[in-house]
Amino acid sequence: MAGRRCGASRAWLSVVLLLAGLVGCGGRAAPDTAAADVQRVLDRRAAAVLDRDDAAFRATGTAAGAGQGLASLREVPLSAWSYRLADLNRSGDRATARAELRYGIDGYDTAPVKVDRALGLTRTGGTWRVTSDEPAGKGGDQLWDEGTVTAVRGRHSLVLGVGQSDGRLRAFAGLADRAVPAVSDAWGADWSRHVVVLVPKSLEGMAGLLGAPASGYRGIAAVTTGEAGGSAKAPADRIIVNPDAYGVLGDLGKQVVLTHETTHVATRAHTTAATPLWLSEGYADWAGYRGSGRTAGQVAPELQRAVAEGDVPAALPGDGDFGFSGDAGRLARAYEGGWMACRLIADRWGEVRLNDFYRAVGDHGKRAGAVDAALREVLHTTPESFTALWRQYLRDQLS
Repeated sequence: MAGRRCGASRAWLSVVLLLAGLVGCGGRAAPDTAAADVQRVLDRRAAAVLDRDDAAFRATGTAAGAGQGLASLREVPLSAWSYRLADLNRSGDRATARAELRYGIDGYDTAPVKVDRALGLTRTGGTWRVTSDEPAGKGGDQLWDEGTVTAVRGRHSLVLGVGQSDGRLRAFAGLADRAVPAVSDAWGADWSRHVVVLVPKSLEGMAGLLGAPASGYRGIAAVTTGEAGGSAKAPADRIIVNPDAYGVLGDLGKQVVLTHETTHVATRAHTTAATPLWLSEGYADWAGYRGSGRTAGQVAPELQRAVAEGDVPAALPGDGDFGFSGDAGRLARAYEGGWMACRLIADRWGEVRLNDFYRAVGDHGKRAGAVDAALREVLHTTPESFTALWRQYLRDQLS
């Protein structure tokens, strides 16, 4: 400390020691406030997103990154948008950060969606600004990461698309609006009775949303993402369309696919680790084809071919049979076998019992014993008897 000597007198020494306890004789570096400063910038950025305030949003970014994101999601009806800074790595006036983004779609999400984001930042004139904001970790893209989002509202649906015409998005809304009451008629009204449909520009866009290779979804028209056993406080499921595969379907096929995926949304609260895929996928197909007038042979051509060749499956499909990247014939037979099992239950025991069976399996909580207990308590049969009935049903319906 210039102009002062530590230890000049006892009184002076005590003063110096007191100061040293606070800042040291040579002084201590001021605390780094970068994390708090960055969090404040992210708070202002989030407020600008919710307010649709272009000027405020640009003020939180650099010239290169200022407009990134806001224009792309302008039509998305947001109820929430916030960042929580999780980690900051700073080197001078540059930094990288990881933050948790929490957002909600108004009227659909009863709890926020939580996704990890990787942020780039730079400091100029003492102020931190965002240079990039991208997906991080194992999570995939958000739809607005892939381009400007167009929103179309239906009676029971919200369709969000990138690179799609307004007319095509309205067609999806029409399909979804027909699917919702059809599913309620089959399953019941104890679900949200509305859906969010995401339509990316291409198969690659779909894969980006799922954070997975495109090759695994090439022939898949749509998938539904959500929280297994999701409670009323879980974010809404998202039906994600593969526009490439969906576009080659006929009118019935398109409706069946949307109704199938909407069924997953409706049954989510009762679909848990206890639910085998033959039941969840078979039930969704059963609801999708319900009332279509299609015969077993029309819906299950791969199984019909196998039965005609004397190759009746010995057991219900296992979860491994539903792998998207495996043999296409095996996958088709798995879906058809699950559908035939649910159709058998509806035909023999009635639709109410089918729904009770589905709920009983999922509500068991654990896979072990779930199907056995539901067969015994709801259908009053055994796994061996049910499998034998199913195999005979295949022969009777597909021969």
